[in-house]
Amino acid sequence: MIDFSVEPDFQAKLDWMNAFVRAECEVMDLLFPGQGIMYDMSHAKARAHLAPLRAQVKRQGLWACHLGPHLGGPGYGQVKLALMNEVLGRSSWAPTVFGTAAPDTGNSEILAMFGTEAQKARYLKPLLDGEICSCFSMTEPQGGSDPTHFTCAATRDGDDWLINGEKWFISNARYAAFHIVMAVTDQDAPPHQRMSMFLVDSGTPGIEILRNSGVIGEEEGAGSHAYIRYTDVRVPADAMLGAPGEGFKVAQARLGGGRIHHAMRTVGRCQRALEMMMERAVSRHTRGRRLGDHQFVQGLIADSVIELEQLRLLVLKTAWTIDAVEAGRLPHGGARNLIAMSKISMAKVMHDVIGRAQQMHGSLGLTTETWLAQFWAGVQALAFADGPTDAHRSQLARVLLKDVKPAESLFPSDHTLTRLAAARAKYPDA
Repeated sequence: MIDFSVEPDFQAKLDWMNAFVRAECEVMDLLFPGQGIMYDMSHAKARAHLAPLRAQVKRQGLWACHLGPHLGGPGYGQVKLALMNEVLGRSSWAPTVFGTAAPDTGNSEILAMFGTEAQKARYLKPLLDGEICSCFSMTEPQGGSDPTHFTCAATRDGDDWLINGEKWFISNARYAAFHIVMAVTDQDAPPHQRMSMFLVDSGTPGIEILRNSGVIGEEEGAGSHAYIRYTDVRVPADAMLGAPGEGFKVAQARLGGGRIHHAMRTVGRCQRALEMMMERAVSRHTRGRRLGDHQFVQGLIADSVIELEQLRLLVLKTAWTIDAVEAGRLPHGGARNLIAMSKISMAKVMHDVIGRAQQMHGSLGLTTETWLAQFWAGVQALAFADGPTDAHRSQLARVLLKDVKPAESLFPSDHTLTRLAAARAKYPDA
């Protein structure tokens, strides 16, 4: 039986998180706004304000909860993590306060899964302690997120590797202590076995950030998505993460759970927009009535509530399925289609709900005097994060169609006249 309920002790933790995020993390959003500031270890005032909040989170046992017990984490499972991320989605700073900010969460997972003991000591421990941040250097300017078109390569030079090539839209590279770089190591291997992963310290000679691109709403120079060139970047053989040719496998290992966490944070963000929408509906008047008394506005609210609840239940079912797979109750890969469905759905729901909230607020919804404009700026980014939504649509359809058999005759197998003839032949006296 599918069950999303949690025990009272954990519900108490969720209640504490909800109150804490509203009272403290949303305040940090106001005091220290910006897309990349939460990753800037040199921002003294922000780090000073952050430290006591993190201490409170750690006392509650809620710090860096994304790792499973087999990877050294508390092992809450994906359903509980989904419920936690729903709360964290309300605030830009909340993931940093709770030690679950991307891409560090995914990077810590693959370090825990594939890293050597030396790599874990050097990179994973300070990452989990929140002392440093990292970046995942995968996408390329000519190939996007399609690894079969990657050209950034690593070649052997004695006992070392030399990395040459360019990477595009690498989040937080300007603040990262190290890069996880995906590079082609065997051009002649099958497409998904050509690449390997490397751990590269940010200060290694040959790393050049050509520019930091901003997204919608960011001032010039304030962007945190880097265009990077690697020129003869020398790393030792033990800098490889995982085995040679396992780059694609390592990348896939970090994406599934991340997509679910993104989706539930989207639910939390949309829930905040919905709260704003409903408050606006009972606060503003037009043509002698409250906005909420007009049927069109009522429809906007009802559609938003329904779509958000549908997404929430889909993501929770996906999280439950992942837990069932990890527990051995369902076969490996049993959650793959649900993960894709969650990824596809969240961008559309966010687009619709945030858009309606802006519409309800009129011109105010377009300004930076509420969070709605910033939320809207993130809609398209969400559609591209962890792979373009359209690519997931296509992949999902291909998987679903793979085992479907074609009709045996000219008409569909559920053709009424054909089935009626068969029924009469089977029961001539009916």
